[in-house]
Amino acid sequence: MTEARDPWQTLAPGSVDARRVDPDGRYDFFWVVSGRAEPGVLLRIPPGVAETTPLPKMRNLDIGFQDIGGSRALVLILKDLEQRELFASLCLDIVRAAEAASDDADALQRAIRRTMRWHHLLRGGRNDLLSLEEQRGLVGELRFLRRLVDLLGLYPAIEAWKGPLGSAKDFELNGCLVEVKARRGAARPSVQISSEDQLSDVDGFRLFLVVSPVDAAIKPSGLTLTDHVLELERLYAAAEPDAYRLWELAITDTGFDFDDDYSDRRWTVGKSQEFEVQGEFPRVTAPLKPGVSSVRYSIALDVCAPFTVEPGVLDNVILGGVGEWTN
Repeated sequence: MTEARDPWQTLAPGSVDARRVDPDGRYDFFWVVSGRAEPGVLLRIPPGVAETTPLPKMRNLDIGFQDIGGSRALVLILKDLEQRELFASLCLDIVRAAEAASDDADALQRAIRRTMRWHHLLRGGRNDLLSLEEQRGLVGELRFLRRLVDLLGLYPAIEAWKGPLGSAKDFELNGCLVEVKARRGAARPSVQISSEDQLSDVDGFRLFLVVSPVDAAIKPSGLTLTDHVLELERLYAAAEPDAYRLWELAITDTGFDFDDDYSDRRWTVGKSQEFEVQGEFPRVTAPLKPGVSSVRYSIALDVCAPFTVEPGVLDNVILGGVGEWTN
């Protein structure tokens, strides 16, 4: 790396270990190296600026507040030295984002948010595009996540989204589990269930199945997958850092990447059908016969009709309301 691409090249612990990023910058960013010669960047924080806690935990990066030369500072240190060149780009992007801030507190928040936005690149994100069915399913889950945001707020909504983490149910709420399915509106009215656990009962929880028609559309109708993600990205970018961290981790775990091009496909989302899964609802559940596992099956929606819930019932259950219904 040249010095321009490696801003830590002339820094060394025990010698000159810090240099201002931009002498004319509005905020006090410095290139630094740690006592173990690890590269980093810090933002010096004037007295009176509140520190954001807790800070996110990131693979390959240490981020925290420290006392530096009699002042408090946000310090970001790279642990994986093989990522040095990419880390330099990350730091410059953080500085650029913060320089647009209105004051020191805003600069600190922008720096933290931009750090979380970038860190998935250092985690080694997947570059393959999502398949059409994966896109359709993600659009359906994002639509339900947006609904939860309106009902509960940003942090509780993203905390409830467990599907990207590999949980059997897509959303886990207080006393309520929700499985979200997306299907082509013109397709045979059925949904695919991908395991015996997806529609299994859990003690103390009511279980709902939400089925949304998600159809391909021709421009200018509909939104691309990236557009759907951006709607929530903009909300979470303005949220508290911990909520943004959960959002960033979840959307990354879905396999979505902002660097991927999804511009050739647009999606519209229709009116959902909602069912409460209980009793004789058509499903396969554990325990299965010995030797049988990883069951995938299809459910015809017309046989689910007796379990349909009226509009608003699920919202009431989510909000902890009465949520009682009759068929």
